[in-house]
Amino acid sequence: MAEKGFYSLPDLKYGYGDLAPFLSEQLLKIHHDGHHRKYVNQANALLEKLDKAREEGTMGSMKCDIQSLAFNVGGHYLHSLFWENMAPTYAGGGGEPGGLIADLLENEFGSFDRFKKEFTEVANSVESSGWAVLVMCMEANRPLLMQVKDHHLYSIPGFRILMVLDVWEHAYYLDYQNDKAKYNQTFWDVVNWIEIDQRAEDIAGAGKVESRKAVNPATAHIIPKR
Repeated sequence: MAEKGFYSLPDLKYGYGDLAPFLSEQLLKIHHDGHHRKYVNQANALLEKLDKAREEGTMGSMKCDIQSLAFNVGGHYLHSLFWENMAPTYAGGGGEPGGLIADLLENEFGSFDRFKKEFTEVANSVESSGWAVLVMCMEANRPLLMQVKDHHLYSIPGFRILMVLDVWEHAYYLDYQNDKAKYNQTFWDVVNWIEIDQRAEDIAGAGKVESRKAVNPATAHIIPKR
């Protein structure tokens, strides 16, 4: 029988101070090594609890345990994507996208500027704790915007995620206090379009025509023009 797996905190591909001034070193460390680690630890504790109950033939509060598991695994999954879809400015963060993701955004929203405005407004309008999310709908073959309440509520199941922005208060309050709109706007300075374009290729790239868009000049040496 295969050994059962558990979750682990992913390493960042940059230093804690490398996303400044968007995020301070102190805030990023608290967010990654504090909040994200807690979701991982709690998810693993719940898996161990379920394993033990199955071995002993007992039954706990399935409603509470499964809801808590969804919350913590959702937090782990979304945070893992969040770290990946950001990059320091010296490593190509910010600017405008190129490649397939640029084509998808232009076709859906009319322009990159319009996409930015809509995504930012989705983030600004998240109530309390949640996320702004860009997803790919495989049935309609188009990118869509949505919000996720907490880590697992109010989202449409089954869609593939292209980009996320954490707008829980713990994601910004230390640096921005109650100015969430400034945090949301500054996020564009560190968006990792290399990673997001690769996600688009993995999710929707098969059979796509050659990209019409030039790549981000800051990352032209990394993303080949198709």
